Amino acid sequence: MKVVWSSEALGKLDEIERFIAQDHPERAFAFIELLLDKGDSIASFPEMGRVVPEFSRFDIREILVGNYRIVYRVNPTQVVILTVFEGHRALRSEEFDL
Repeated sequence: MKVVWSSEALGKLDEIERFIAQDHPERAFAFIELLLDKGDSIASFPEMGRVVPEFSRFDIREILVGNYRIVYRVNPTQVVILTVFEGHRALRSEEFDL
């Protein structure tokens, strides 16, 4: 199965990298690589993530990486990474296209 990163998710990765890089540029790059690797790994088993509690839809799932949530939608032919964000806050549907 193919993994596609939405423009919203890629923009969030840029924001996360800039924020971490303010104090630790090396860690910022490594952490973004980790997020990308974890997101791409969903291709081998799309149901690995839990159903996102805010939506309770079987096709909207998430995996946790440290304090961050990678939210994705499972389609018949691909996985679309919808957004990435810090897990301490609630997810709002207006943050991405369902």
